[in-house]
Amino acid sequence: MSGVVVIGAGQAAAQCAISLRQGGFAETVVMVGDEPFPPYQRPPLSKKFLTERSKTDSLFLRPETFWHDRKVEPILGVAAKSVNLHARNVTLADGRTLSYGALVLATGTCARRLPLSGVDLPGVFSLRAIGDVQRLRPALDAVSRVVIVGGGYIGLEVAAVMRAEGREAIVLEAEDRVLKRVTAPEVSAFFDRFHRERGVDIRLGARLAAIVGEARVRALRLADGTEIATELVLLATGAQPNVELANEAGLACADGIVVDELARASAPDVYAIGDCTRFPSRRYGRNLRLESVQNAIDQAKTAASTILGKAQPYDPVPWFWSDQYEIKLQIAGLLDGYDKVDMIGDPVQAKFSAEYRKNGRLIAVDAINDGRAHMLSRRQIAEETAPTRAGVA
Repeated sequence: MSGVVVIGAGQAAAQCAISLRQGGFAETVVMVGDEPFPPYQRPPLSKKFLTERSKTDSLFLRPETFWHDRKVEPILGVAAKSVNLHARNVTLADGRTLSYGALVLATGTCARRLPLSGVDLPGVFSLRAIGDVQRLRPALDAVSRVVIVGGGYIGLEVAAVMRAEGREAIVLEAEDRVLKRVTAPEVSAFFDRFHRERGVDIRLGARLAAIVGEARVRALRLADGTEIATELVLLATGAQPNVELANEAGLACADGIVVDELARASAPDVYAIGDCTRFPSRRYGRNLRLESVQNAIDQAKTAASTILGKAQPYDPVPWFWSDQYEIKLQIAGLLDGYDKVDMIGDPVQAKFSAEYRKNGRLIAVDAINDGRAHMLSRRQIAEETAPTRAGVA
């Protein structure tokens, strides 16, 4: 095989390159990233990095010299423009062409774009990359009120940062509770109360109709006609996979680049990893797309193993986390389809767990300030959702 080209320079891309070298891969490895930074951590963007104003290199997964020492060539600040599956090459935005023996797509996600007027006005931000923080931080310093659209992880994390800085924070959530996609009503109620007690103005059932302004954002208009004045808006309404490159190349995509349990896409010697993929899970009996550090790292290892001829099928127990004030929420498993939830511990003391079961089996746990419960639950969920136990063909 000739060399590997990895399109993307995030957590998944970095792990794939590292695993290839650790596995003895001796040919060229090239990472192509459209940002001007080497692989870095994204979770701190809405938490520590946003509030502490750290130097950019504090986020880097490895020192820049690490890649040189391992003969991994990063091509940074240049986007991949097209992939030719027949010719087995990638054309970059600067005109260069890279040939590959194996191609790995680690294109990640982008902020979900709302189909509303005013989304491009100055003063309207999203938060997915270092560049977003570099634009957002000075704007935050100039205002005392921030309106956050979305009551998920990022929206609540940024609300916590804003209140810690003494700024007014309004969270608009279209659903009837915060964190609705990922937690039970009991856990949502805890976080709703926790944020309100710290001064966050949470408005549920608040559907955004338009972003109002001329030279810059002036207000948000809700579906019921209410207008909320603000000079700064953060859109935290989720992410969508970057599949344009794969689609145009003719690869199968369905809310993500479709891959099998070995991270293989729908063309020979093409792989996809991380947030941009949709893969089959025998454990859960359906196809999954996960946005998490765990998925990026573990699926990257799977792709590297497959390329090295040491295939290791991928079927994880997913895990996630969120830091809000002094609260650490750690989630293991997926709660979809649960028929029972048990609350263990004391929400008043902000140390408890929610255990989700389906047909008597533990399928997910939310652990609040309880790392031990999180680690134990991951092992138990792995055992109780194993494909032979779940009866999934």
